[in-house]
Amino acid sequence: MKHSAKLLWQLFTVFFKIGLFTFGGGYAMLSLIDDACVERRSWITREEMEDLVVVAESTPGPVAINCATFVGARQGGLPGALAATLGMVLPSFLVIFAVSRFLDRFLQIPLVANAFRGVKLAVCLLILDAGLRLLRRLPRKPLPIGIFLVCLGLSLAGSLFSLRLSSVVLLLGAGGLSLLAYALSRRGGRSR
Repeated sequence: MKHSAKLLWQLFTVFFKIGLFTFGGGYAMLSLIDDACVERRSWITREEMEDLVVVAESTPGPVAINCATFVGARQGGLPGALAATLGMVLPSFLVIFAVSRFLDRFLQIPLVANAFRGVKLAVCLLILDAGLRLLRRLPRKPLPIGIFLVCLGLSLAGSLFSLRLSSVVLLLGAGGLSLLAYALSRRGGRSR
């Protein structure tokens, strides 16, 4: 499989821009990844993006890097995965390297301190946008809606009352319920 330099450069630059201009981590990047890879370039389908978010969240490593690696591999094999992953990681590395050299003096500048306060709000909005996009695509069936509401309620209660509730437990519980429902539906279909 021959990989064109143009495709590899596209993968690198698309994910470099996402990594450079998005603050707040992987969840804040999801809506930009969706826009770039599904809407603008059709590198992956909407359904693949939904599945990708689930798999990227469930596997070790940052969700945005996992997404970049998958899209890169889908488009250009191993070289594509490397180009997309490098594009996603490099901006953060460069920014952290530069900031670490001058961190104490950098954070004492009033303009910078105020800019970071604004960035926090923008990050919240990006994460909310990604969550709403996924929520809109949630199947309108009782089980997924019920799982969503229970997980949302438990997460909010954990935050409000400072309870130690692991998101891993919520993920495993939701996955277990879904598998149980699937097994029961398959079993019910066989008995007919």
